[in-house]
Amino acid sequence: MTSAIFDLSSGDTAPQPPWTEAMFRGLAENLVVGIYLLEEGRFRYVNERMVQMLGYSRTVLLGKSLQELVPADEHQLVREKIRQTLQAENGKVHYERRAKRHDGSLFDVEVFGSSFTWNGKQFIAAVMVDVSDRKSIEAEAHFSSMMYHRSSQAMVVTNPNGVILTVNPAFTDITGYSLDEVLGQRLNVLSSGRHDAAFYKEMWRSLTENGTWEGEVWNRRKNGEIYIERLSITTTYSDKGTPRCRIGLFSDVTEHKKAQEHIWRQARHDHLTGLPNRYLFNECLASKLDYAERAKTGLVLLYLDLDFFKEVNDTLGHAWGDELLRQVAARLSKCVRKTDLVARLGGDEFCIIADGLATDTEIEALCKKVAQTIAEPYPLGESQGTVSASIGASVYPRDAVEADDLIHNADLAMYAAKRRGPSEYALYDSSMRRDALFRSELSRDLAEALEKEQLRLYYQPIYDLKTRAVCKVEALLRWEHPQKGMLRPIQFLPQAEDSGLIVDIGEWVFRQATQMLQHWRKEYSPHLRLALNVSPVQLMDKRMQPHGWLEQLDTLGLPHDCIVLEITESLLLEMDPVVSEKLQVFRSAGMSVALDDFCTGYSSVAHLKRLHIDYVKIDHSFIHQVEIREDQRALCDAIIMMAHRLGLEVVAEGISSATQYEFLLQMGCDYGQGVHFFGAMPAVQIDKLLKE
Repeated sequence: MTSAIFDLSSGDTAPQPPWTEAMFRGLAENLVVGIYLLEEGRFRYVNERMVQMLGYSRTVLLGKSLQELVPADEHQLVREKIRQTLQAENGKVHYERRAKRHDGSLFDVEVFGSSFTWNGKQFIAAVMVDVSDRKSIEAEAHFSSMMYHRSSQAMVVTNPNGVILTVNPAFTDITGYSLDEVLGQRLNVLSSGRHDAAFYKEMWRSLTENGTWEGEVWNRRKNGEIYIERLSITTTYSDKGTPRCRIGLFSDVTEHKKAQEHIWRQARHDHLTGLPNRYLFNECLASKLDYAERAKTGLVLLYLDLDFFKEVNDTLGHAWGDELLRQVAARLSKCVRKTDLVARLGGDEFCIIADGLATDTEIEALCKKVAQTIAEPYPLGESQGTVSASIGASVYPRDAVEADDLIHNADLAMYAAKRRGPSEYALYDSSMRRDALFRSELSRDLAEALEKEQLRLYYQPIYDLKTRAVCKVEALLRWEHPQKGMLRPIQFLPQAEDSGLIVDIGEWVFRQATQMLQHWRKEYSPHLRLALNVSPVQLMDKRMQPHGWLEQLDTLGLPHDCIVLEITESLLLEMDPVVSEKLQVFRSAGMSVALDDFCTGYSSVAHLKRLHIDYVKIDHSFIHQVEIREDQRALCDAIIMMAHRLGLEVVAEGISSATQYEFLLQMGCDYGQGVHFFGAMPAVQIDKLLKE
């Protein structure tokens, strides 16, 4: 059939030379496009390129219908094109479709066809071209064009020297410049002036050597606004390897950087005061220590803890407590240098890092300045708040070279300052670490002290100064430690309070002391009273219940008014509602309340009235030179006079000489205790004293 088609010497056509068919076949078989003939929609001839494109053998292809090699969704298209070709005069067709290979895969083809009649039959001769690569390129070009025009990422193309050739719409959206305004200009039209020459020199070095650069750039919009862009630059090269152009892609990351900065700040700054928090403080301390090591300079760390802050919170509320903390932060920031760092570690604890201080005198001057600044009253709405700061200082490299050790030592010094009283400061020395170790060992041993019966009670008589009669005894706790010897309360009660053992110890003291009081009242002095020191921590603990103590007195047959509870000024100032309620129960039952160490803190007449204090005790520090110092005499005289005006009685502590006794008697002091009479002694010696 095929050879008959090419036998052009027969039929109604003009005779052809014998080599015509051979020439046609030679040309068709060597073309790089597919050639085929269709009769009634079936292949009558295919060249070698068609065989290669479709993946069938020539034998299989001949006799197949065209539609078998077309995907189903294009059958109608092919039928229509065949109809158009056969029906039209000099019918020709040109269209694109897909072809189906032997393996079922599809590819894009372009078809050029025309019809002719031979021996009364219609044929279609067609050329088929594989245009898959061209389609792919066109699709890529279309996609690139779409991305270029619609991308939110700005694109700019420059010549190798940075002169702008073209920009996309996103470039205009971000910078405010249209193509006409920047065409032919260098990219430095966007320069913000925030980068120095070295920055751009490094950029061009990377472009010259590697053809690429990536980083963040501060640039300026047309309206003058500064923004941050994330920029990447790539270079395209000619066949000879020379730069053809440079393509810059960038995004406006200003808001993203602001969000990152906000997150960074939140993670590293205290939300209440805006000061660096513990995390940033640790980072800065490490950095400053590195610098101090390289520069061979000193550095001082101040650790601050506020005194009486709890009272502000309890009396005015947490909102005003927060406001006070903000004011403290502002004051601290103003009283240090710009190079110093102020941080809030949490609660009412702050730290200051001050570098370049060379001497203890300079450090002490800073501590005093900070203490005085903090101690000024704080306006809190219609009220005022008053706090003070206990300050500990440690010095690099004298006290420590590692950050953790420097912080620990400043913390130890702060606690040493707190033990001295409000608004005090202390510089770290090695004895503080030894003391801390000592206290740690005591805490460990204290848990067994009660069980092993190592606690002892001593008693100091309190005299009526007018009659010189013993009217009260004060119970004083001692710990007979098996290795460290006899320890006084100041050496172990802080550990007892921290561990919660103070409640069990307080219960033991009350039982032992009241049993002795029962004995002494029965045998020697029926009106003798007992003074007991009670800890704020002890009173705040829910295990300590006033009714238990009152029942103990009832069991022993002791009147409730035989007990005087001694509290400290710190308890009076930081009065918790639970503590106040318990003390009121005791007072209502008939017990008296004495304020110990009066005038060593910040107590006021208002505080005295609020709790209905019965006695004030003048601290021994005001007594020991009363006979030689006129100012101390005037102070004692004023305290006694004020107390009596308020209906309070006065007890003087630490009377050590007859002269002191006489002065206090003349001032009208009511009671006294001290070595001039007797010091603290075991119960058996009190027996002897009362008997005499």
